[in-house]
Order: sequence, then structure tokens, then C-alpha cells
Amino acid sequence: MNGSELVSPIGVVHGTRTEVRDDLWDAERATIELDAAQFDDSALRGLETFSHVEVLFLMDRVDPAKIERGARHPRNETRWPEVGIFAQRGKNRPNRIGATVCRVLGVRGRFLDVQGLDAVDRTPVLDLKPWVAAFGPRGEVREPPWMGELMRHYWDE
Repeated sequence: MNGSELVSPIGVVHGTRTEVRDDLWDAERATIELDAAQFDDSALRGLETFSHVEVLFLMDRVDPAKIERGARHPRNETRWPEVGIFAQRGKNRPNRIGATVCRVLGVRGRFLDVQGLDAVDRTPVLDLKPWVAAFGPRGEVREPPWMGELMRHYWDE
């Protein structure tokens, strides 16, 4: 593979957090503002009829020198096993893309109000998709015990 694709932000996050932290995201409320040069008020029409939205965003504050391409201990905790970057959800990903399903609180023209988005203020938004149950996991969902421990306080208030 030698090519690259360009992805342009569709909007930006307006939120109260200005620095990246690992936990306590559930109560966070944010507004996603769509780029007025690309979208009019109709772009979000109907999204308010869904309870949740999947937000794809660029973790632009990750230092490119800290991008992980191999294995590491999640959160650098040696009590958890060393696993490849694609076996964890850490922010130091090769393409720095974040994906979160969060609650839809409302739509106001080009503005989408959400809760539980783990992105900081001024984060570029790459795409939005309504959460549809049929696209959720099919069959049994499994994960290693360390992941449950890691996520224990991620969404706590």
C-alpha cells in the first residue's frame, strides 16, 4: 500500500474540556458545529429522531512522534498485557481517528448537541452516522478482562 486518501473535516466540536483525559466522559455535553461552507441547515435534518449518533473525529492533539505502530501496554499500565495498537482503543493510533457513539440531545440547524462524546474542544469532526441497532454487534460480544478494568471509570460522572 503506497497511496493515501484525503479526508476533510465536516465540522468542529465545541465542548468544555480543553485537555485530553482518560476518564469521566459520560456527563460531558458538547455541540458539533457543521462547516457552513459545506453544509446548510438541512444536513442534520432527521437526526433528532435517533437516540444516538456515531461521531468520527480526528484526535489532532496527539503528537505525531507518539504514534504507536506496534504493541504496548494500554495506558502504559504494565499490569495489563502488551497488545497491538489495533487491539486497544488508545489515542496514539496511526491515523488518529476516534469513534464514539453518543446520545443525541438535539439539533439546531447546523448544530448537533450530544452527550458522552470523548473529544475535546475544537476537535475536527470527520463524519456523523445515526446509530442503528442493526449495525451493532451480531452474536456474542467478548473482550478480555483487562479491558473491563480499563473502562471501569471511562464513562463515570
